[in-house]
Amino acid sequence: QVQLVQSGGGLAQAGGSLRLSCVCSERSFSSFAVGWFRQAPGKEREFVGGINWSGGSTKYADTVKGRFTISRDNAKNMVSLQMNSLKPEDTAVYYCGRARTISIINNTGAYDYWGQGTQVTVSS
Repeated sequence: QVQLVQSGGGLAQAGGSLRLSCVCSERSFSSFAVGWFRQAPGKEREFVGGINWSGGSTKYADTVKGRFTISRDNAKNMVSLQMNSLKPEDTAVYYCGRARTISIINNTGAYDYWGQGTQVTVSS
């Protein structure tokens, strides 16, 4: 069974940085795009960014563009989300997801496996 295990996150001050990691139990992870989503209390899960199967292409939501960076190491079955210049509005539970495709999709319906979620809290 495919499992995605997240680590990192926690509490940061505005302007600070945090890093999230997502490790997959299956080597087939490298054949699929991976997306990062977040969900704040009372809101729907929203797309943060994604990376294609090879790591050669990334896409970001306008709200995080220029501040967040997604990378992957397929040899380690791992995708990371580096978050810089954090803002209080970045506070949410963050999820990594494995897409059903090799290309980046910003819709949750395109993802079949999810990490357990990681709380990120940014104080002002």
